Parts: sequence; structure tokens; C-alpha cells
Amino acid sequence: MQHRNLNIKCKIDVENETSLIALPAKLHCHGFVAQLEGGTWMVLITEALLKERDKQAKWNGIPLLLQKLYEHSHPNSDFSQCQSILKEISPLLSMEAMVYVTEDRKAAQESSFPNTYTFDLFGGVDLLVEILMRPTLITQKKKQKISDDLIKDCLSILYNTCICTEGVTRRLAERNDFVLFLFTLMTNKKTFLQTATLIEDILGVKKEMIQLDDIPNLASLVSSFDQQQLANFCRILAVTISELDTGSDDKHTLLAKNAQQKKNLGPSRAEINQATLLNIPGFIERLCKLATRKVSETTGTSSFLQELEEWYTWLDNALVLDALMRVANEEAEQSSTESSDESGLANTSTRTQLPQSMKIMHEIMYKLEVLYVLCVLLMGRQRNQVHKMIAEFRLIPGLNNLFDKLIWRKHSASALVLHGHNQNCDCSPDITLKIQFLRLLQSFSDHHENKYLLLNSQELNELSAISHKANIPEVDAVVNTDRSLVCDGKRGLLTRLLQVMKKEPAESSFRFWQARAVESFLRGTTSYADQMFLLKRGLLEHILYCIVDSECKSRDVLQSYFDLLGELMKFNIDAFKRFNKYINTDEKIFLNQINSSLVDSNMLVRCITLSLDRFENQSDAKVAEVLSECRLLSYMSQMSMRMSFLFRLINIIHVQTLTQENVSCLNTSLVILMLARRKEKLPFYLRTLQQMEYTEKYPGFILNNFHSLLRFWQQHYLNKDKDSTCLENSSCISFTYWKETVSILLSPDRTSPCAIVSYIEEAYMDIDRDFCEE
Repeated sequence: MQHRNLNIKCKIDVENETSLIALPAKLHCHGFVAQLEGGTWMVLITEALLKERDKQAKWNGIPLLLQKLYEHSHPNSDFSQCQSILKEISPLLSMEAMVYVTEDRKAAQESSFPNTYTFDLFGGVDLLVEILMRPTLITQKKKQKISDDLIKDCLSILYNTCICTEGVTRRLAERNDFVLFLFTLMTNKKTFLQTATLIEDILGVKKEMIQLDDIPNLASLVSSFDQQQLANFCRILAVTISELDTGSDDKHTLLAKNAQQKKNLGPSRAEINQATLLNIPGFIERLCKLATRKVSETTGTSSFLQELEEWYTWLDNALVLDALMRVANEEAEQSSTESSDESGLANTSTRTQLPQSMKIMHEIMYKLEVLYVLCVLLMGRQRNQVHKMIAEFRLIPGLNNLFDKLIWRKHSASALVLHGHNQNCDCSPDITLKIQFLRLLQSFSDHHENKYLLLNSQELNELSAISHKANIPEVDAVVNTDRSLVCDGKRGLLTRLLQVMKKEPAESSFRFWQARAVESFLRGTTSYADQMFLLKRGLLEHILYCIVDSECKSRDVLQSYFDLLGELMKFNIDAFKRFNKYINTDEKIFLNQINSSLVDSNMLVRCITLSLDRFENQSDAKVAEVLSECRLLSYMSQMSMRMSFLFRLINIIHVQTLTQENVSCLNTSLVILMLARRKEKLPFYLRTLQQMEYTEKYPGFILNNFHSLLRFWQQHYLNKDKDSTCLENSSCISFTYWKETVSILLSPDRTSPCAIVSYIEEAYMDIDRDFCEE
């Protein structure tokens, strides 16, 4: 009797040539038939052996089911039997996937998932990919048609195998033809959610970022999406427009980034993909509508419940559904008495009524994805184009209208928490939405005149009045702001943000992002009117309370508050007066905070240094009064203090450890020396640094390091792609003066009194070493 064979490709490691020759006979003794094909053994297993081994190995019949699936999916088959076979396989895999998703991540990784492993081992993944793609590979006029349900089952099983069996996702990611094919399945609404989730998983591990231009008919595909599909599609876009994270802190050094930029002469894949999206007609407008629509404007209840039902079987969203359903049970009694008018279904039964909190969470999940994409585009090369579009489509007024009811809404007693997380976890949708919203505001305001759209008309008038009262010209951007695009209502978005910022608990994770968002409004050319607008709303007192009185321990939060305080007080004599009044007897506590971490506080040190220099050159009586009374200005006016700051600023950074976070220390040290140069005191400062080195019994270590840092500064800031206006605007010192000062300090002439080399003895000279990324 001849037994049927099941074809399985597997790689078999052998020790030497003798074992390689003996292998077929060895396999045959155990009921296997083997053939060598290009270094891979094609193993043929008899059906009888398979049944016998199935019981012993506890394969749960998966290999036999795959054999049946193989037989019923040949090129001329109609796939009619395939779905019933997949219905038998699917529960075996989905049980393991559910364990993986619902268990603690550590426990899940330590568990074994024999069913998904067996499914992949016996070629199940490759077979499903072949079934899905077969209609596209056949050249016959009459192409095979695969039912939507069969496609959904294939995708669901593939996804479950991906999350449970290591390496499957990466293998699929290597098949560009399959990845691009998946996008074609998104045109079908019935298979959209399964397809989108599998694509997201695959792109997350893909070594090379996909190029959106390669997706067939991308523009028509996007235009075919309804708003819910577009929001889910944003999850995929997030992977394609964000620069790939190198995953190593070392790679985030400026040295490494500069080296990478030299290698990548053209735009990156992410930048090309961003440009592709912006060329899709109506894309940004639709995102703005999604981001700003109210909960009551969302689609009908029944369609959403259908989507929730799909989420239940699609495990990537099972945790979200878990949370939603808990709230649904809590509100079931209340919802049964509510009118169904809002959903537009007058006779909807209690079972299909959708509690308001579920609607809100549904909308939050969508807005998260949309705001992320808009935020990335705002930080990209086409920033000005994106700014123009989102202003035109009234994104900011729309978000202002949602602020109280959705973005910063008060939590109910049954606040939604995802499985395995707590209410204050940064992973919860409510918290993530707030952080994403704050990041968007930061990107929107940073060094851009559109920042005044965060105000309403009355607040813009207030800025004008402040300028008139101070007898200074109005800022051009305020005058030119299109009043039809600003915020509506009694308060603009910036004012609303200040209100919630002042109520935030000391331990809140939002403090950092709130401070960054407000600071970005102030960044750029210093505006007295902007500063006074915020000072009048008690911002300075709030910041000082947080630094001095709230016992804030977070370094990130402290740094963000120091940076914000620097922008708020810079060149503003009224701010220094208010500061002195609040601090009064607490200056030692405040100065200890500054001195405890200069990396965090150096922007404030720069602000004080610049402001003191300006005030000392003014003859105004009010300025003279504040100069004589303000302890902070008096402290910085002492030469010993300035030299101490300069010495430590240079000492805490090195070329190999420079990052976007600490490079400001280098620029602050340069500001101190530029101001010294203006007063012809540069030689005195350099000589004092030399003396401080000798006091530390380590001659040359500070000045050699500073020389290297300045050489790097030239490479970094004199790059043609580098925007130097930030340095110029923040210091009110022309970039030409920055460049000249660095050149003078780096002069090789040892007779020059302003050259660093003049203050390093030959025996301790170490200035010619090349710095490169190891």
C-alpha cells in the first residue's frame, strides 16, 4: 500500500560530509523520504507516520489539516473546502495568541506556543501567503476569486502566528511582493482591519522602510477610505514617515548623527514618504477634520459595533476592547434608558446602544494616530507647506473647541485603563492623547509665526495693547495673523493650556510636555508682549513654585521649567522684578537647584548672562533699581561666579558625548565668552581658565577639551543644511559674531591673546586629535 506524502522544506544541520551522505538512509529508517535541493532537504513524510507522530508530539492534527489545505488549494481549485479547514486550524492558534496578548509580557515570552510553532514548521505560513497571492500570479483571463471570509481567516491566522512564533514576522517583512500585495487588500472594507493590523506588525520589524510610492494606486487607495479607515491607516503611516530608531543611546550623539548625514546625501526614505503623502489631494484636510470632529459627529452606532466585533477577533485591539466592554457593562443600565436619537436609529435595541464613554474612547484612539502623523509632518522638510495647510483647515480652533470635553476632559470614576496598566500609566489612551496633543502644540509653535493662531481675537488685541503701552512696535506676525483662523470662544488654546498647567499635580507626567509646549510659543526672537501676556497670567510664579516649593524630583521636568523660565525672563526687567519678589529669602534654594545640574539649568544661566549684559548697558532708572535689588543678577555679576559656571559648562561635555540635550552647554559657554570679547576681556577669561586648571592640578584638560568642542561646533553649525537662525534669535547676537568668535578662539597663532592655544603649554597640548564615531 502506498502512503501519501506531505512535502515539508526544512534545513537540517549535519556535522560532516559522511553524515550528509548517510542522512537520507537515516531519515528513511524513521519513515521519512528526503531529497537534497540546493542545500535544503525536502522531507517527505508518510501519512501513517504523521498520524503516529501527531499523537506523540501533540501536534493537534495541524500537519494533517495543512495537508488537506494544500490539496484543496491547488492552482485549479475553487478554494471551496479551504475555509472549513481554516476554521479547524484557527481556534488552535487563536487560543495561544490570546494567552500571549493577555498575559504579562514577560510570562508570555517565557511560554511556549506549540500550535503556532507547528503550523509554521509544517509550512502553514508559506501556504497561506501562496493562497492569498495566487490570483495575482495566475495569468489566465479568468482569475480565481477568493472570498472575503477566506481572506480574513488567512490574515487572522498569519497575524496570530506572527505574534506567537519568533521570526515569522521578519520572514514576511523580507517579501516585498507580499507586503505591497497586502495594501491592495485594504480596498475591501470587509478585510481592511485585519490587513491593516498585519501590515503594521510587518512594517514594525522591516529592516528597510517601505517606499509609499511603490504602493499601487496609493492616492486612489487613500481617497477610497472612509474616516475610520483613514484613522487606522495612520497607524501604518506612522511607521513609514518616522525616521528609524537606531535603538542605541550612543547613536543619538551629534557626532553619530553628523556622520550619518554625510553617508545619506539625499533625502531619507521617511522624508520621501512625507512628500508623497503631501501630494495626495485632500489628505491633510481630511486629517484635520478627523482630528477636530466632535464625538457626536462620528458614524452610526451599528457600524461601530460591527467594527468592535472584529476587534474582538483581532487580537491587536483586544486590550482596547477589553477596556471598552468593562465600561459598557457599568453603563448598560444607564444606556438602556437613554434615547437613541443621537445614533440616528430610533428603534435600536438596548444591545446595540453605545455608551458615551465608549464613543469617547473610540474617538480618542483615532485622534491619537492622526495627531501623531500631523506632528511628524510638522517637523519634516515640508514644514512650511504643512503649516499653511493646517492653518487653512482650522486645526487649532478645532482642537480648542475639543479641549475641555475630550482632550483634557475630567476622568469618570470608571476611567478606561488597558489590561495590565494602571490609570496613571503613560500607555493609557487618555494620557497618550494628552501627550500627543502637547507635542503637536510644541511642533506647531516652535519658531513659526503661526503660533499666534493659539490665541483668540481678544487675546491678540491684548498683545497689541501691551506693545502700545510699552511704546514698542507690534510684532509683524501679530499684525499679519489672519483673524478668521484664530481660536474661537472666551479663551484661546494657549490660555487653556496655562490653566490646566497650573492645576497639574507635582508628580504628573504632563508637566514636562506642558512646559515644552508653552516654551515653544516663546522661542525665537524674544517678544516683550508675549512674555507680559504670560506673566500677567501668573506663569512665572507657577514655575518658581514648581522649582522651589513643590519638591519636584524629575530631572526632565526641572529642565523643562528652567528652559521655560529662561525664555520668559530673557531681557525682561519686569520679569526679574517679579522673580526677586517671589524668591525673596529663598535664593539659596533656587541657586542650589541651578548648581545641582548645569545641563538642566544652563539655558537659564544663558538668559541671566544675556539679560545682565543688556541691563548694564541701559541708563533707565527702573533697570538700575532692579539691578541693585535682584539677588539673581547680583550673583551673576560676580566674576568668580561667571568663571565657575564657564569652567563647569566646558567640563561636563565632550565631543563624544554631545547630544541634542547637552549641546546647549557648549553654546552657553560661547555666549559668556562672546560677551567677554565685546568688552575686550576675552584674554582675561582664558587666562583665568588656565589658572583654574592649575588649581585643579590638571593643566590643559579644560582648554584642550574646549578646543575640540569648538572644532566640532564649526563642523556642526557651519554645515550648509544647518539652520543657524535659532542661535541668532535666542541670543540677539548675529551668527557672524558667533563664527568670528569661534575662529579667533581656534586660531593656531600662539602669540594671539585670544587664541586657546596661547594658554596651553607645549607639554600639555592635545588639540590635533581627530574625533570620529567609534
